[in-house]
Amino acid sequence: MSAADGTTTTLYKSTGPDGRTIYSDVPPPQARDAKTLTFKNLPASPLSADTLAYVEQLRKSADTKASATPPRDTVLFSAKWCGYCKQAKTYLAAKGIGYREVDIDTADGRSAYAQLGGNSGVPQLFVKGQGVTGFTAAAYDAFFQALSK
Repeated sequence: MSAADGTTTTLYKSTGPDGRTIYSDVPPPQARDAKTLTFKNLPASPLSADTLAYVEQLRKSADTKASATPPRDTVLFSAKWCGYCKQAKTYLAAKGIGYREVDIDTADGRSAYAQLGGNSGVPQLFVKGQGVTGFTAAAYDAFFQALSK
């Protein structure tokens, strides 16, 4: 499941030939009872114009021309001023999910955010190379359930 444009995340739930439930971010080729779960416009805090301009400048620089691969560990891009980020951190703590937090208001954080194709808002969560922008408990529940399959 990924949200390249920051506004839509699509997850496909299907039953495989062996009868097991399958969650994926690609449509199932040969599955029965396929369902599509789409998360649109998850609540996220927009980045300031200055931060967006800086991130765009970093994307265009020689250091970030080669797009970074999404982290394999659990990483939460956040900002101290972001209410949705606080909700995401509370959710992760309540579920006992360990994560590495990256503050996008630091130079290193902005650089990492730009390299990974950060969207225009936070929080942005990456787990096992998959990402989702914004936060709702229901979306995170589905996201983690899909990753555990």
